[in-house]
Amino acid sequence: MYYRFNGFTQRLVGAGASAAYTPQGLKPVLSVESPPLIFGTPTKVASEAPPTVEFFWKNKVPELQKLFQKPDGVPVHLKRGLPDQLLYRTTMALTIGGTIYCLIALYMAAQPKRQN
Repeated sequence: MYYRFNGFTQRLVGAGASAAYTPQGLKPVLSVESPPLIFGTPTKVASEAPPTVEFFWKNKVPELQKLFQKPDGVPVHLKRGLPDQLLYRTTMALTIGGTIYCLIALYMAAQPKRQN
């Protein structure tokens, strides 16, 4: 005799062989044919694809690796020269200016209003 788990009563109940070997909620496969295509666009087989991929730009990674890994004592965020220096100095100026502005706003908010 075969048994299966009854989800309603939460107990084992007697069952036939096909019901015992099929998990609940799953049905046995009826056909092995693939479903019909919804979008029947032609596809390329991997062997038909071109052997190499063409890029629009040259790969700059090896050059940049040499530049950034050179032991010249310059921090990494300043290795590319003038553009990096301008970005760094602009960021520092905005950070210091924002800190000063916040301190002034905090000071003004801490002062009581004057009564006329």
